[in-house]
Amino acid sequence: MRRRNSLTVEKDSDPELKQHPGRGASGPGEERNMKPFRRLGLVGKMKRIMMVLLLIYVSIPIIVKLFPSIQAKLIFLNFVRMPYFIDLKRPLDQGLNHTHNFYLEPEPGLRIGVWHTVPAQMWRAAQGKEGDWYDSTFASAHPIILYLHGNAGTRGGDHRVQLYKVLSSLGYHVVTFDYRGWGDSDGSPSEGAMTSDALFVYDWLKQRIEKSLPLYIWGHSLGTGVATNLVRRLCDQGSPPDALILESPFTNIREEAKSHPFSMVYRFLPGFDWFFLDAISANDIRFTSDENVNHISCPVLILHAEDDTVVPFHLGKKLYNAASQSKSLSGHKVQFVSFPSSLSYKHKFIYRSPELPNILSDFLGSAHPVVA
Repeated sequence: MRRRNSLTVEKDSDPELKQHPGRGASGPGEERNMKPFRRLGLVGKMKRIMMVLLLIYVSIPIIVKLFPSIQAKLIFLNFVRMPYFIDLKRPLDQGLNHTHNFYLEPEPGLRIGVWHTVPAQMWRAAQGKEGDWYDSTFASAHPIILYLHGNAGTRGGDHRVQLYKVLSSLGYHVVTFDYRGWGDSDGSPSEGAMTSDALFVYDWLKQRIEKSLPLYIWGHSLGTGVATNLVRRLCDQGSPPDALILESPFTNIREEAKSHPFSMVYRFLPGFDWFFLDAISANDIRFTSDENVNHISCPVLILHAEDDTVVPFHLGKKLYNAASQSKSLSGHKVQFVSFPSSLSYKHKFIYRSPELPNILSDFLGSAHPVVA
């Protein structure tokens, strides 16, 4: 106790502490004087953050203009593999126990991954079967849908898998693949390469099916651009498919890019077209479906949800208007089916519609095939 008291006395009697009281605890007056400095510090930090954000905002258009290949990557998004960590060699893991994985070579030394899902009625016979058995099923009376997926992800994307299941349950063969540069396919993406891959798979199918067996082409999102490119080329060759189905389509890539949510913060920036849209054209990416429909001569069905924010509904409607006025489509059925916002199908959930089987039956003009 004595030692503690002596320390207290020694501290109180220190002449330096008496002369410089500020070295001890600050008083209420000093606390008030510090508040303006704290406010200035916070304002300074906010200004610094705003300057960084402004610098990023201004830099992005310049970077895209200087390096247009960046814009191509943003269009294709082939580097985004959702869902991650799936083995595309095992469609069974995605609940497709009647699907065969294999690889084709559109060019020597370049492989693309393909899935063939047989009609659901064949699932039991499909167990443990290899490629030869799957090829033999093309001799059945079941029509075939060649499915062309959109950007990002792979042929194993969940909404795509769910659509395969729906179409398979209706009695269709579903053949789908990853364009070069997507999934486990070799190569690098481009519009021309995607179209060439689709044409190669289409020709591969035509060589294996009966001439009387219907072959339909179904494109979704960016895949609708590939689909119209493909069908235009087939029609120019005088061999159109039996029908073209476009899910969530756009008119052309420039209008789609301008309407995409990602462009919202730059849409009204002076020079938007020069910075962003011209960079797309510099990569030879066009996907001009609104021009292609003037060269297509087969039935066309367009499906679009009103609450689609990725490819806005008005672009699908605009494409339908162009198709309905096309001279090459005169005499062919051209149909537009919209899905109200209240259903919340958005960009990729139209497969959930209980009306889809009837829509397809009515459009294709026949009941869904039944196994004999």
